[in-house]
Amino acid sequence: MHDDEPELAGYDPGDGRPLRSRRMLLVMRVVVILGLVALVLPGIITTLMVGANSAQESCRRWVKYEDPTSIGSNATFEVLGGHGFGWQCYTQGAFGGDTFVASLGLIPGPPSIPTQQLQTN
Repeated sequence: MHDDEPELAGYDPGDGRPLRSRRMLLVMRVVVILGLVALVLPGIITTLMVGANSAQESCRRWVKYEDPTSIGSNATFEVLGGHGFGWQCYTQGAFGGDTFVASLGLIPGPPSIPTQQLQTN
């Protein structure tokens, strides 16, 4: 009866050195990190661009509803703004500067503009 497992019979553990050098380990780590960044970064950039475009379009619609005489609209992302965290919509006036119109939230969607009721006499 042998004390060793049959699969390990004749196994020589080597001289104790690592299988790969420090330089090779560093190169592999850099390649893995660059690969992960290359996979994640396009998704983050796409998400930011879609959010910015949605915020601009939603702000344009809000401004058109609130102040049809305005010369433009501007949606900005504010972290510590006075109206909360997320996208904020401002109208651009000719002489009065920017005026707050609506808070669009963290993920802007289509505006929830109230519908006008028809009045009958």
